[in-house]
Amino acid sequence: MNVVTASSTVDAKARATSKAARLEARITEDQKALLERAAMIAGRSLSDFVVSSAQEAAARTIRDHEMMSLSSRDSKTFVAAVLDAAEPGARLRKAAHRYKKATAR
Repeated sequence: MNVVTASSTVDAKARATSKAARLEARITEDQKALLERAAMIAGRSLSDFVVSSAQEAAARTIRDHEMMSLSSRDSKTFVAAVLDAAEPGARLRKAAHRYKKATAR
């Protein structure tokens, strides 16, 4: 059975593209030893391990930043506001009319 995960897809794309860009970082000896040990356990080179780990962390950070989580109370308040929205006032209707007029082709 062949299973494709998001991380294996990212790894495959990374290997398929040309690796021309460089990234350097200064780390402590303890950090380097930790990374080397983890890379060895994973059966990967240090560079491959560091790059793929950083890429996964970056993707997770971006995903977490772009996703909004609401409490149950906040979710109910949001849904109520959407479902029970007030009718647009005169200023909003005028603004919508001006927008439609300005963007009409």
